[in-house]
Amino acid sequence: MRYVICASLAILMAGFVSAQTPPPPKVPVTPAVGNSSAQIIPVSLTNEHVAATVNNEKIFVGDVKKVLDQRPYPNQLTEEQKKQLRHSALDVLVEDALMRQYLGKHVPNVNQADFNKEVAELTDALKKQGKTIADFLKEGGQTSEQLSRDIVARLQWKALLGRFLPDEKAKSYYDTNKVFFDKVFVRASHILIKLPTNPTKEQRDKAVQQMLVWRQEIVSGKVKFEDVAKAYSQCPTKEKGGDIGQFPYKFVVVPEFAKTSFAMKEGEISDVVQTVFGVHLIKVTERTKGEPSTFDALKETVREVWAQDEDLYQRILADQRKNGTIKIEMP
Repeated sequence: MRYVICASLAILMAGFVSAQTPPPPKVPVTPAVGNSSAQIIPVSLTNEHVAATVNNEKIFVGDVKKVLDQRPYPNQLTEEQKKQLRHSALDVLVEDALMRQYLGKHVPNVNQADFNKEVAELTDALKKQGKTIADFLKEGGQTSEQLSRDIVARLQWKALLGRFLPDEKAKSYYDTNKVFFDKVFVRASHILIKLPTNPTKEQRDKAVQQMLVWRQEIVSGKVKFEDVAKAYSQCPTKEKGGDIGQFPYKFVVVPEFAKTSFAMKEGEISDVVQTVFGVHLIKVTERTKGEPSTFDALKETVREVWAQDEDLYQRILADQRKNGTIKIEMP
């Protein structure tokens, strides 16, 4: 999992989606916004023109137009911006093709009963919104064949995860990360001393010793944690006394930071914690109770989270790109 530095701490809020699961492998379906792909696709290219060939599977300009028509973009664009947009849309379709090809090669054909069940569940979900599958297809610019293909890919992905992470391993992963699946959140503050990418022993030891001095002064009551953070922390959160807000166990802060924070009680001050960004002192200021869960109820979610944790989807795509033949024909 890749982390992005926010402040100087690793924060990746985008990785924590509302359901705490990554999206299934399919072309994104979002409502059309009224933009016309004619603004971006050269007039010389018709729907039947080949935009790309992925391992002998053709992607047509018409498919690219459908993706573009689902996305908002400015009315005024430079030629370079238009090229970037159409190639971004094409890349979505290339990745979709690569993943479907991988799943088709490595996962058995989908059982008709499972397919029918998935369609029934989608139908029921749409009915609660006052919609039909026809409405869903129209909003997403999809055909029934494309929807069927997406459902097959979803079921194959599910089967693939079951092979990679059978129940025994999935249960172990669930147990190790139970506070995440229970939706427990911690709020913490930290003091950071940055270190270079490859610090010397002397640099690291000096930072650790300084942290130990501050920790002793804080624990003994001579100074307040927040005051030390404001005065000395090398993270922009110093302005708030080191407060980084609430976060779950995974996908938001680096693992060492999360593991330490979730092992602490409210008001506790950690020992020195070392991460790729430097050394920290952590103070937990709040801990939610969460929502107790069971493995059996979340079995499939556990596998999806594991896959996200392992960057499985992107690693498969990277390998498919490396070993496949992709010919881009759209200018």
